[in-house]
Amino acid sequence: MLSWFLLLGGGVLLYFGAEWLVGGASRLALALRIPQLVVGLTVVAYGTSAPEVVVGIQAALNGQGQVALGNVVGSNLANLGLILGVAALARPARVDGAIRRRELPVLVFSALALPVLLWDGAVSRLESAVLLAGAAGYTAWMVQAVQGARAQRAAESEAQVAAAAADAAGAPSPLPEVSKLRQALIALVGLVLLIIGGRLFVDGATQVALALGMSERLVGLTIVAVGTSLPELATSLIAALRGHSDIAVGNVVGSNIFNILLCLGVAGLTGNLVNVGSPTSMDVLVMLGLTAVGAFFLRTERLMRRWEGATLLAGYTAFIVLLAVA
Repeated sequence: MLSWFLLLGGGVLLYFGAEWLVGGASRLALALRIPQLVVGLTVVAYGTSAPEVVVGIQAALNGQGQVALGNVVGSNLANLGLILGVAALARPARVDGAIRRRELPVLVFSALALPVLLWDGAVSRLESAVLLAGAAGYTAWMVQAVQGARAQRAAESEAQVAAAAADAAGAPSPLPEVSKLRQALIALVGLVLLIIGGRLFVDGATQVALALGMSERLVGLTIVAVGTSLPELATSLIAALRGHSDIAVGNVVGSNIFNILLCLGVAGLTGNLVNVGSPTSMDVLVMLGLTAVGAFFLRTERLMRRWEGATLLAGYTAFIVLLAVA
């Protein structure tokens, strides 16, 4: 009974913690005149990947390497199949051309790097450091994009900038300084809830797995992965329904990149990721396949149609069914 309480309580804290972190950080970023796409790829993607980072660290410290890896792979599958699929079904998403030019190559490369890392069945600390260096490099690239976007916005009239920021944030006027501080505090409180929720969620999931006879890898691919992907699902769905498709798409693409580079990198440096799995396991191969399909659908500056979202969702559903019967 206690294990289910830990699982439920941890999931609730993860959800609301990520919501507050993402909500406060994204509103603050938008008030500072950062474009929606960049916000989705950086602030929102980092924020919604925070549960995966926290869960990965806790799992690695507890010696549960398969949970850490299963969390990353399962979250990437849920992001592409469940979240992007549901968001596109709710409202066709317009894909920015910058996604195709910049982020899709990074998304595909990071996915292809995973089976290479798993070739010996482990993720060493050196490999984890390389992943973290990749995350830092990608973030620096995004910071340059932010600076370029802000310079472009500065060339516009002050009235146009204020109207665009207010419309993107859903507010009638730009946020005053005191409101910016409030959003920063909300984001900080959300991060604290994420840390507490991550610990409770991993402990509860592990106990439930033992009670049900499930393997740690299966728990990481299903319960933990879907649980830590709830923030991405809520964020992308709400963003899509409100017409902010750049945030919805950028959230999924950025989160998948950070899940491998940042989450797995941090977990590998803080814990011991040995005997975590094979590069040819079904979950890794399905992740590669779903990444390829998702990248194909996002390849041009166009609308991502509902049938494409349905295809991604069907692929993810089939994967879950295969896990259940295997």
